[in-house]
Amino acid sequence: MIAPLFLQSLFGLSPGALPTLHGHTSQPATYSVGVMRCTFVDRSRGVLNYSTNPPTTLSTSRTVITEIRYPTTVTLASGTESSGPPPAQRSGGFPMIVFAHGYDVTPDTYASLLDAWVKAGFVVAAPLFPDENKFEVAAQHQANTENDLWNEPADIAFVAGQMVKASAASSPRCPTVRGLVNPSQLGLAGHSDGATAVAMLSYARGNDPQGVSYQTLRAGLSIRASVVMSGKEDGVNPYEPLVPDPALLVVQSAADQCNPVGLSMKLYRDLHQSKKWFLELRTAHHLPPFDGVDIPAFGVVARTSIRFFQITLQGAVPTSGLTAYGSQLPRVAHMFYAGKGPDMANPPTVPSSCGPN
Repeated sequence: MIAPLFLQSLFGLSPGALPTLHGHTSQPATYSVGVMRCTFVDRSRGVLNYSTNPPTTLSTSRTVITEIRYPTTVTLASGTESSGPPPAQRSGGFPMIVFAHGYDVTPDTYASLLDAWVKAGFVVAAPLFPDENKFEVAAQHQANTENDLWNEPADIAFVAGQMVKASAASSPRCPTVRGLVNPSQLGLAGHSDGATAVAMLSYARGNDPQGVSYQTLRAGLSIRASVVMSGKEDGVNPYEPLVPDPALLVVQSAADQCNPVGLSMKLYRDLHQSKKWFLELRTAHHLPPFDGVDIPAFGVVARTSIRFFQITLQGAVPTSGLTAYGSQLPRVAHMFYAGKGPDMANPPTVPSSCGPN
């Protein structure tokens, strides 16, 4: 993870400011980052256990510990988070991003990116997925439970709904969230397996393993935008436009050894909608653009995703400017709007590896 003070030094930032890219400045960050955890229990569905073959019913409920990052005006040491300070107040609440982590990590792996979103004025709710977070993976003694991601679209929808409810009325499970979330400004984001789960919930047209359609899971949630970072289709369901679909930002490296670029391109091209962007990272690997290890790529991802959410959730203008915004460091990244995305008739062949970065 990249140290926030080092980011400030690298990009010439004053404390609390967001990165500036060739004259284009995101809104000044006026918030510090508060962190808390809430536990939500979904008793509406059975949960499949993918460590058995065939999968069996693990339980009749699903407990989802959720890490919540939120804006606060409490003065903190530069670049730090604080556990449980009073949240900032905004009439109608803040826009919310529900974030889905990848396999064998936790939301804290992406702290630099999630904190950048919070400082720009977003609440970020990040569930720790049972069987896929690094603590549960270690406890499984090397059993392959990665297919638990099939349970995760319902987790994402459930957490989003619980956050909206806790914001609307006092909740003994999560009292600090009261009044924090604007239910009409909801976005999703995910990386790797989490990105695949976000794409399933946002755009798949079939059913989840419980036989519930993804359209039903989305019902009642005002999902306006989704960011799919190194993700793909599930290989089972069709991905087709259904108006109104959430605006889409795909972020993918041409050199990703874990999720080949062609998989993200297929998702992007199958969704024939106008509100979609493809941010191609030139040389990055799978995780470093999102955990802060690849500093240039991380900077582009942070700035562009913030601007994308400002446009799609908060109505910032102009929409056409986002393409140039993501393309100003041509050796690092190039942004495409609508259309088919990158022209890669022969995408690069890279050795397969999802291991250490």
